[in-house]
This record gives sequence, structure tokens and C-alpha cells, in this order.
Amino acid sequence: MRHALYLPPFGELADVRALAEIAATAEAAGWDGVFVWDHLLRAEPGAEDVADTTVALAAVALATERVRFGPMVTPISRRRPQKLAREIITLDHLSGGRLVWGFGLGVDTARELSGFGEITDARTRAQMLDEGAAVLDALVSGRAVDHLGPRYVADGVTYRPHPVQRPRPPFWFAARRGHPKPVARAARYDGLFAIELTADQLARDLDVVAAIRGGRDGFDVAVTANGNDVAAFAAAGATWMMWDYPPGVALAEVLADARRGPRV
Repeated sequence: MRHALYLPPFGELADVRALAEIAATAEAAGWDGVFVWDHLLRAEPGAEDVADTTVALAAVALATERVRFGPMVTPISRRRPQKLAREIITLDHLSGGRLVWGFGLGVDTARELSGFGEITDARTRAQMLDEGAAVLDALVSGRAVDHLGPRYVADGVTYRPHPVQRPRPPFWFAARRGHPKPVARAARYDGLFAIELTADQLARDLDVVAAIRGGRDGFDVAVTANGNDVAAFAAAGATWMMWDYPPGVALAEVLADARRGPRV
């Protein structure tokens, strides 16, 4: 089991210099990863200030040498795959090949979709996630891409340079309890970011993953801590435990936890 800090870049943590300090502290204390939320707006008291996720990840990359890092999770429906592919490749080079990228449908709890006229229908966003992920996979991997889809176009384009990680950085996909289609989506890529489920439910989801992939070799499974039994999740198949914080958490609290090292 690997252990990571999972940080909401809001409030005091909206200062990317603070995020870089946390990341460097965590690396020195033996943590394996530092991951951040990907949002545009938050409504919780104390969390109204929001940092740009890609800029925050660049700060984390430059402040560290060993830890894995990335966003959990990016909704492709409010991003442009061609721009996102460039960000992924550049961050992978900046970090020397330590990037992991998480994807999901996203939420509209603070109107970060509806407030900008973005699509809010979950079914449509799921279709955009599937199509966009396929385009991203090809672009980031450096393959020639000819794609004319209902949402995205890539007309005879190839991206260079290749990322440091080959064929590309790992793609993880979020899935909530009781939703089998996101689990199947994750199984087609490199990892599952499991949200709001028990260890028994995770074990059942990973049976689905194994059936689709023919096994779970090379497949990562991340779960949030939230007071859960780490040993039970490890036995169920989790490979990463994300120690998470509420929006608006104080910088001093996170730094103190980072210094103490992984809570095993």
C-alpha cells in the first residue's frame, strides 16, 4: 500500500507556494504521493479562494524529486483535450516521469459547470469523458490521431515530444459506489479512484475489473481514508490510500500531518 496526501487547493491551500511546501515536506517524511482536487469554484466557508490545478501541479513537480502527483479528478467535459494533452506531456517532463492523471465526470455543486454554460447532463458528460479520454490517450502517447467524433476532432495530428513515461502517464478514473459503468471505464485504462464505498464493495468492483482486463496486474486502486480501515482496503485490493482533507482546511494542520509521515 502506498500513501498519499490528497489536498483541496482552496483557502489557505490556494497559495501554490504553500502546496509546494507541503509536497516537499511530505516527500522528506516518506509519503509516496501528493494529489490535488481539480475545481474552479467552491462554496464552503473558508474555501472560496481556488488555485488553478495545473499551475499547482507544476509547483509540486518542481518542489519534489520522488513522489507521484496529479489531479483527482479532472472532468474532460470542461477542458479541451488538445490543451490538456499538452499539459500532461509537459508536466510529465517537468517531473521526470512522476505524473498520474485522474479523470471523472466532475460535479456542479458550486455551479462550476452551470455558472459557465457548461453541460450538466451526466449522461452527456460521460459520453464526452469516454470520447475525450480516447483522444487524450492517442495524443499523449504520440500516436498519429485521426478522430472525427460527435464532440471532438483531431484531424491527422501527432504530438511531440513523447512523455517520459511510456506509452504515457497512468490514467486513473473515478467511480462512485453502485455505478458499474465507471468501473468498467477505469478497467480499460490504468487505475480506479474509488469514492464512497466499503472494502467489500471495492472487492466486488475489482472482480469486475479483473474480468474485463483478465487480471489486475499493473492496475492501481486508490481510495480515500476518511477513517476507513486501511488493512481492510488493502486486503480488498487497494494499492493507494489517499489521506484527504475538507475544503478550507488550515495550512498548519496539513503541514503537521505531512511532517509526521504516512499513517500506517
